Amino acid sequence: MQELATGGAAERARAIYDYGETAIFASSTDPRFHMMLYVPPAAAEGRKVKLLVAIHGTGRTSAFEFRDGFAEFGLYNDCAILCPIFPMNVRGDGARSGYKYIMEGDIRYDEVVLAMVEEMAEKYGQDWSKFAMFGYSGGGHFVHRFAILHPEKLWAACIGAPGSVTLLDPDRDWWVGIRNVAETFGRPFDAAALAKVPVQMVVGSLDLETWEITHKPGATYYMEGANDAGETRPERLRSLQRSFEAAGVTVTFDEVPGVSHDRMKCIGQVKAFLTRTLAEMRA
Repeated sequence: MQELATGGAAERARAIYDYGETAIFASSTDPRFHMMLYVPPAAAEGRKVKLLVAIHGTGRTSAFEFRDGFAEFGLYNDCAILCPIFPMNVRGDGARSGYKYIMEGDIRYDEVVLAMVEEMAEKYGQDWSKFAMFGYSGGGHFVHRFAILHPEKLWAACIGAPGSVTLLDPDRDWWVGIRNVAETFGRPFDAAALAKVPVQMVVGSLDLETWEITHKPGATYYMEGANDAGETRPERLRSLQRSFEAAGVTVTFDEVPGVSHDRMKCIGQVKAFLTRTLAEMRA
């Protein structure tokens, strides 16, 4: 159907589809990947706002939950929310987890996100050269690895319950460690830049099931040391905390009592952390 809106109709359509809870957009750089946003009234009024990029888990549906779940935070903190959508089977092979490890075949998911942010910054007239990032479960995989590769792009990183973690181990290859990061991704690890990023790690105290996170020989992402960070998600996240802190990163660790693998019962702690971080930045 042709775009027919002109004049006042065009402004009304923009208000409906481009602001508040937006429509779903395809990335202009790579239309296989999509995104939706919450864009607060401040941006519609032409004011500068911050940005939170929220990364979904394996099921992908949490993209909708995060967009809507952070909308009130965005409204009262003048912060847009951008939620990428990385479909399963994007290469026709049925794969579910490629985005979690940043690289899948010819796809660099970190670059996909950076292109989305740049595209939306231009669309809304914003300076989003730095942004915050949150992800839970599969999204937690992505966020801490993105932080390792692009710390200079982040004003905060909130890492929620990843099933597996990349430790800052110079003696092991990616994804278990970072020995070959420069060769693999074309950029060296910058510990000093990562140390400047406020980092939160969040997980439920009862997030103890291991069926989905234990790497077995022959599996796609199995490699030596794949299970060494711990058996459960809390154990693995504590290992990541120790690894980050040894590199000079200040980590806020929130273990939510009585909660299992439940993303929406953990985002309250994330909103509180981001609110504090924004207040400190703006002061």
